[in-house]
Amino acid sequence: MKVILTQDVKSQGKKGQMINVSDGYARNYLFPRSLAVEADAKAMNELKNREAAEKRKAELDRAAALETKAKLEALIVKIAITSGADGRLYGSVTSKDIAEEMLKQHGVEIDRRKLMINDPIKAYGSYQIEMRIYPEITGKVNVVVCEAK
Repeated sequence: MKVILTQDVKSQGKKGQMINVSDGYARNYLFPRSLAVEADAKAMNELKNREAAEKRKAELDRAAALETKAKLEALIVKIAITSGADGRLYGSVTSKDIAEEMLKQHGVEIDRRKLMINDPIKAYGSYQIEMRIYPEITGKVNVVVCEAK
């Protein structure tokens, strides 16, 4: 019997999947616990519509991510910070600092966890920080660290 799972079922499949199970398993276990529905024409149509909607949403999210990437690469984030006598910064510039300054200067809110800083920024200068915007889409954020006045 073909059924469509309404919830994840261990060792059978994930929610929304259509699987083939024995009649007894479906009638005595899956249906009474509302874990699955019979794969009739109505359920199949709903499944196809749900998959199409998810695909459309993924395409829209990807397009929005590409637009965000273009916008971020055009911006320059300036961070003013004090240093010691030898020119080294007190502490380092973190992803949290970059995210806060981007919101303050440009009004663009980004998640600090998406910024990928390999080495801590401990000197003045210009840096390009990579940012994960969407799976398989990364952008560069231009950061300039300058002396506070």
